[in-house]
Amino acid sequence: MPQSAAELFVRCLEAEGVSHIFGLPGEENEDMLFALEGSKVQFVSTRHEQGAAFMADVWGRVTGRAGVCLATLGPGATNLLTGLADAALDKSPVVAITAQGSSERLHKESHQAIDIVSIFRPIAKWNISIQRPQIIPEAVRKAFKLAQAEKPGVTHLELPEDIAKEPTAGEPLMPIAVRRPGPDYKALALALELLKGARRPLIIAGNGAIRKLAAKHLSLFVAATNIPVVATFMGKGAVSDRDPHVLSTIGVRGRDYPLCAIEQADLIITVGYDVAEYDPMFWNSNTKRPIIHIDFTPAEVYATYQPTVEVVGDISATMWALQQQAATSGLPFYSSWYAPIRQAIEADLAEYAKQEGKSPTVPFVLSRLRRVLRDDDIIVSDVGAHKMWIGRNFPVYTPGSCIISNGFASMGIAVPGGLAAKLAHPTRRVVAVTGDGGFLMNSQELATAQRLRVPYTIVILNDNDYGLVTWKQQAHRQHSFGTALTNPDFVKYAESFSIQAYRPKTLVEVEQALRAAVDSNTLAIVAIDIDAAENLRLSEKLDQNLCTMLR
Repeated sequence: MPQSAAELFVRCLEAEGVSHIFGLPGEENEDMLFALEGSKVQFVSTRHEQGAAFMADVWGRVTGRAGVCLATLGPGATNLLTGLADAALDKSPVVAITAQGSSERLHKESHQAIDIVSIFRPIAKWNISIQRPQIIPEAVRKAFKLAQAEKPGVTHLELPEDIAKEPTAGEPLMPIAVRRPGPDYKALALALELLKGARRPLIIAGNGAIRKLAAKHLSLFVAATNIPVVATFMGKGAVSDRDPHVLSTIGVRGRDYPLCAIEQADLIITVGYDVAEYDPMFWNSNTKRPIIHIDFTPAEVYATYQPTVEVVGDISATMWALQQQAATSGLPFYSSWYAPIRQAIEADLAEYAKQEGKSPTVPFVLSRLRRVLRDDDIIVSDVGAHKMWIGRNFPVYTPGSCIISNGFASMGIAVPGGLAAKLAHPTRRVVAVTGDGGFLMNSQELATAQRLRVPYTIVILNDNDYGLVTWKQQAHRQHSFGTALTNPDFVKYAESFSIQAYRPKTLVEVEQALRAAVDSNTLAIVAIDIDAAENLRLSEKLDQNLCTMLR
């Protein structure tokens, strides 16, 4: 019996090693759905296409392999857009598949028909409507190859319903590993010369530093040279926060302790730094200071980010080559000039962990969550005021174990993202941390998680507000407008899905509830009313001259 184009498409997905597809059923993707029914690929039916796209996004982040999402035409496809844009700017490999109306009606105005290929073009690395079934093996292979190539991103395949039904011959193309190029020897030589002349070099580790073997070879280089590391939010864990060379993160506005180290440095080495995540204008006011750019791709053009040397190629290969050459070229083992800053950061974190009073603060909750979690457990952060605290105050010890959306910074990612992270790594414990605003944006995916019996914990930090916006408005105008929220009873809301829920009231109960939820190996929610005044207190702290106080 001849195969249909949809069946060939699914066979190609199997050849790519796809185990899960997240999406919604529709009339126009019927053939694809029934081709999936008899395949090795599990179709995860979600409650909203945005949730499906976020699941594919986080799957790509935590595995390094393309996450896959599926939608029907029109509103189904456009609902994917926010999650796909998040994957694009957060450099997560994702392949999106959308249906389309019959090709016989696309030349005219037609029910639900809209040009999805054009809509997706600004965010997709590659994007095509399949008009002949014979091209499916090439199209699927190209979509996965480009999505997973550095820097990773989004590709999109559209399959019209009439093409999906057509009988066709053909076989999947098998994936072939592609080795990335190593660094140019002249660029390495120039980088070494700059390192030899520096006395206070500093590394900024970004999103690219946690991928592949980059983190391993970066850590070895740091240990060999005694050079300190500041991470971006998405680079957290590239070098373990237990390492005495690590000086926390940049991402919170204001002159925080890591910025004090950057200001003292006479050479900056960026490793996998992503300017979409954190604008160089916030840390590089000294534009005459030399910068070594180490990344898979050349540097973006910014007036405040014009590297002296660009070492373009595989990051792990570059760090390994620098370490080897440093050992034989007289590179100095740099002094621990940054030690007072490291001590100040440790003292600062310890102070937040000793909170007294009634209502818990976000940094206090995070300190207790860190006690509960193992080093390789995964935390998925939503976007809001709590994200800033996770970036600043939550130590990370394993590369890729802290998932923060910070390129596109999309609210609503945590609940669906936690589900995907747990499916991808079933033996690791997963906690999604969200504010009340982000939680209700995609809380419908609780139904998906409960239906699939996916055991992870969701922590809701509730301030009845769009807290990050309020934080910034109050800093700018001393009051806020349009940010206050009303919320349901989150415990009753969870119970309506038959989900175990906890609402700790005291500081002691916070850790007890977190431990009970995480250790339960069930789907659980911990809803915590928090004192949001700590946000402005942090701003007031950062308005002080911390850098002068350290000298």
